[in-house]
Amino acid sequence: MAREGWAAALEAHGEAAALEANGEVAEASSSTTRRWIVLDFTGEAKVLDVDKYAIMHRVQVHARDLRIIDPLLSYPSSILGRERAIVLNLEHIKAIITAEEVLLRDPYNENVIPVVAELHRRLPTANVVQQAQGEGSGHNEIEAVEEHESPFEFRALEVALEAICSFLSARTTDLEAAAYPALDELTSKISSRNLDRVRKLKSAMTRLTARVQKVRDELEQLLDDDNDMADLYLSRKMAGASSPNSNSVVPNHLPASPTIASKIFGASRASAATFHGNENDVEELEMLLEAYFRQVDSTLNQLTTLREYIDDTEDYINFQLDNHRNQLIQLELFLNGATAALTVYSLVAGIFGMNIPFSWNDNHGYLFKWVVGISGLVSGLLFIFVVFYARCRGLIGS
Repeated sequence: MAREGWAAALEAHGEAAALEANGEVAEASSSTTRRWIVLDFTGEAKVLDVDKYAIMHRVQVHARDLRIIDPLLSYPSSILGRERAIVLNLEHIKAIITAEEVLLRDPYNENVIPVVAELHRRLPTANVVQQAQGEGSGHNEIEAVEEHESPFEFRALEVALEAICSFLSARTTDLEAAAYPALDELTSKISSRNLDRVRKLKSAMTRLTARVQKVRDELEQLLDDDNDMADLYLSRKMAGASSPNSNSVVPNHLPASPTIASKIFGASRASAATFHGNENDVEELEMLLEAYFRQVDSTLNQLTTLREYIDDTEDYINFQLDNHRNQLIQLELFLNGATAALTVYSLVAGIFGMNIPFSWNDNHGYLFKWVVGISGLVSGLLFIFVVFYARCRGLIGS
């Protein structure tokens, strides 16, 4: 119910944003503007219709990074750490995560709406949630909660990873539910309809396996490289840049309000402390990625098991076809033996059917039944001999 309410609110907000944008962005070409939804650390959402240059200026990324998350281009799944942002391309989830906000492409996509609802629920920091609920907790208690809270970018990344792992797992479950009955039906009855059905399911499984494998490889690549994981610590970079010992100024893309800025840095104090202690410490992110790596690896194992079941079914079908082929060969052998036996019988009939005068053909009608009987007996014995010889040589089964 909460997701449905959020989806309705998002749709209404999108309509209002579209009406508001008519006066400001209507002059822009539809081919150059894209629709984004922006969620900040408070969970507040705002829909934008802007071009790529506005996004590049807002999050400080290059154009090549925007091409990675362009739906019109078929880039593989990837998680890239930049100086001030994380570029995320996981199936339908195409987002840019900064230290204080998340920009998500295609917010009205049916697969993206649940992700937006989950971000809206989980992104607000502890003190923002307590202020929204009107709790009178002390300042020390709020700080204690903040110290154990993950940085903003990790909470957003976790929502995206959880959504994509759940999406792939659901697709795998649906595929299994359709594949196993189809395979069992094929083993019981081999028909063109069942074969075509299994062929389509196998093609879908191959495509899904490639998608799951790419997500798994991307997570594994991140886990194998501590430097890549360290690049994802955006709050740590900001905390180091804004430390008293640093001469650098706060980037101009940060919120202007000191209160908001203090909340942002307060939500990532643990990450900042880690920065001052050991800038190569990536244990928190490593545990996060490892959890979802195991989940997507489990999904890949499910697909591998399904592939093995399909391969076993194909082997079983081939065995059945070979058995039918052997039965046809046996039938052909029997027919050839019967044909050879009847050939002898036909030979005798042909000889005695010749128009040649025989002295014993006169007044010797009793010989007819003897010739017929002996010829039939020889033909039957010949057929039995052919079958016995084939069985002795193992050409046919018993």
